[in-house]
Amino acid sequence: MTALDLSSPVAVVGTGTMGQGIAQVALTAGHVVRLYDTVPGRARDATEAIRARLDRLVEKDRFTAADRDAAHARLLPAETLAELADCTLVVEAVLERLDVKQQLMRDLEDIVGEDCLLATNTSSLSVTAIGAALRNPGRFVGLHFFNPAPLLPLVEVVSGFATDVTSATRAYEMSRAWGKTPVACADTPGFIVNRIARPFYAEAFAAYEAQAADPATIDAILRESGGFKMGAFELTDLIGQDVNESVTHSVWQSFFQDVRFTPSLAQRRLVESGRLGRKTGQGWYDHGADAELPEPHTAEPAQAPAYVVVEGDMGPAADLVALIREAGIVVREEEEDHGTRMVLPGGGQLALADGQTSVEFRDVVYFDLALDYRRAGRIALSASQDTASQTLSEAIGLFQALGKDVSVIGDAPGMIVARTVARIVDLAHDAVAKGVATEEDIDTAMRLGVNYPLGPFEWSRRLGRSWAYDLLDDLHLRDPSGRYAPSLALYRHAYATEKREGTP
Repeated sequence: MTALDLSSPVAVVGTGTMGQGIAQVALTAGHVVRLYDTVPGRARDATEAIRARLDRLVEKDRFTAADRDAAHARLLPAETLAELADCTLVVEAVLERLDVKQQLMRDLEDIVGEDCLLATNTSSLSVTAIGAALRNPGRFVGLHFFNPAPLLPLVEVVSGFATDVTSATRAYEMSRAWGKTPVACADTPGFIVNRIARPFYAEAFAAYEAQAADPATIDAILRESGGFKMGAFELTDLIGQDVNESVTHSVWQSFFQDVRFTPSLAQRRLVESGRLGRKTGQGWYDHGADAELPEPHTAEPAQAPAYVVVEGDMGPAADLVALIREAGIVVREEEEDHGTRMVLPGGGQLALADGQTSVEFRDVVYFDLALDYRRAGRIALSASQDTASQTLSEAIGLFQALGKDVSVIGDAPGMIVARTVARIVDLAHDAVAKGVATEEDIDTAMRLGVNYPLGPFEWSRRLGRSWAYDLLDDLHLRDPSGRYAPSLALYRHAYATEKREGTP
């Protein structure tokens, strides 16, 4: 069985933001849609709200008046659950409580036909646990839409432990028929996006807690060097600190308090203080009417070095060699077995972040990973108290000569972008190895669900298959808590590459 026929009525239970959004998606796809809410009058109010949004789409020439009128006629509020009896799909978007969702499923099973597909839009609860309330859990599936549902294309189609393949296939094809981009996912804490996205927030918060840099600087590095649309601090202010922390806490608890998903104490304090972000006017940033967002730390102008000595192929930073030459700086190249470092005129070294710390070496400055060194507007540098001032000045001047703003952060192993990307790549490999989703679906989910510039496996192919493992292994030696321990899946990935290259 494939997608639902457009003549099939669809129901949405729960008329909050997500419920209304899902209803609008089904409605504009051509279905009759019935809205139900336990609170009297809310279904009717939601119906009027959706109709008003369709009116605005007509005003913006995104919907024809004829299509709008037809959709208005197909959208029907329901006073009782019994009015959903003829629906072939019911999606719930009610309170995120297991007992509430389970009771709703029991009630629906007594009303709808045996061929009706039942679905949950939960983002934090187990699809398997909700479906366990049903006599026939095989017809139950997760349909995780992203907010706002009418605009965002991704839908995670989540199969619980007892979900039938035919039910998951129906849900997948239906999502595609509704104009969405579905990805198939096993029932795991956080599904795909909320599981693999945790390091994006966690590593930014960890760098802040370690006093490596302030929020504005970390956000700027993630945007202008990493290529992310928003930094972690500004994004969580937009999402809501309480909402973001709740997801993190849920994933952490569901994985039996796995240290890789440990919540941030700094974010906990923010939530406890009621500073939840834009919705309260204060979060990591002040969002008051007259507030100005703080500027990131940017180094003062420095003199560019006359030359650099490049040792090795520079790995993921190989594009820098051409950029340095184009800036009129002499490049002397020396062959090495492998390496990602430059030697500056004063004798200090400039190396790509690798999970080690500046304090371990006599005179070294680390620079962070960039999505595209040619297009990056900002580069982060990391130095220790023992780094020579001349070395740091030459490093700053070098990147400024390439047209980059430079932010100097504390001695943070793996820096900001590099360790964030390495951990995302690791969690993605681990998810594939455990049957959560395919590489293709994970890349699609992360690009569409959270707007990443590349999917984790796209990053991995670009950076080299052993890059993430090597960086995390070095980090793990310096922080043996387990937070940075590379997964067995990532180890196998890197080791298989080495064997193919002839390593004994």
